[in-house]
Amino acid sequence: MSERSTSAIWVRGIVDALSATGLDMDRLCAEAAIDGLALADASAAYPTEKITLLWQLALARSGDPAIALRAAEGVRPAIFGVVGYAMMSSANLSSALERLIRYLRIISRAAAVRAVPQGDGTAFMLELHGGAAPVSRQRFEFDLLTMLAFCRWVLGRELRPLAVSLTHEAPPDPQPYLQAFRCMPQFGARSNGAVLARADLEAALPTFHPQLAELHDRFVGDRIEALERPLSTYTQRVRQMVAERLPEGEPGRTAIARALGVAERTLQRRLQDEGTSFHALIDETRREGAERHLAQPQLSLAEVAYLLGFASQGNLTRACHRWFDMTPGQYRTRAVAEPVPPQPM
Repeated sequence: MSERSTSAIWVRGIVDALSATGLDMDRLCAEAAIDGLALADASAAYPTEKITLLWQLALARSGDPAIALRAAEGVRPAIFGVVGYAMMSSANLSSALERLIRYLRIISRAAAVRAVPQGDGTAFMLELHGGAAPVSRQRFEFDLLTMLAFCRWVLGRELRPLAVSLTHEAPPDPQPYLQAFRCMPQFGARSNGAVLARADLEAALPTFHPQLAELHDRFVGDRIEALERPLSTYTQRVRQMVAERLPEGEPGRTAIARALGVAERTLQRRLQDEGTSFHALIDETRREGAERHLAQPQLSLAEVAYLLGFASQGNLTRACHRWFDMTPGQYRTRAVAEPVPPQPM
């Protein structure tokens, strides 16, 4: 991801949320020079100037200064991508937000969040860089509301900030802000942010899973390393995309080709030139994942099947018979008793 850029998965979340308000997002994306096909590529990123322009166009087309408040109502947790998985498996909301701060550059290098103790809570201050143009207030509002919406979703209950601060002046009708933020923001403030109570931050998350948290941290660490080290071959790029998408189910070749910006036949030919195929890469990625996950007895076999993108545990069993000539349980017993290094591919 280049300097001052935002990941495609976050931009796709913005596009989907604005589309739900009735805006013609195909037209707006074209005007903002945002390639709609690349939105499916988790490794793609867009310059922050394009995101700033997209919000300016959304404001102009809608004629609604509160467009970000309406758009945020339809935002989905998937907008956080792999970072969201790491946050979900955290022990409490405080550690989830710590992970957000630590891994934010995967989502955007045009954003920063600072946690500052404040009274009986912590203020989370949002900074955004819009490039040559100033960041619109709508972009700040959407990002803050999206963060709060994820906190509510992962807690599984209502969450009311102790305070919300916005740098822009108070609108003629502030009531939509009270409804959206669950408290009346302080307008004309020095920074944009929200203060969350200590009791909420320390509340245990129902999705807490220490073993998955460790796996997600490792996966996100690999993702950060990949961002710093551009991949040179199609084989490397496809393997990374497959690994990222497996928990959502087996990715299709058409979707991967679209994400790479090439025709499906072109992708197939490039992989053949590199001595492999799309089907082989999925199988290899799953097998390597099985070797890692089955060696961790804390993970149930159902969880391993989910992480590898299998529709059922039975599919995992059949794959293990083919890979290792044994069941997942038998492989685990052997791996735990005598760790076996991954097989060369």
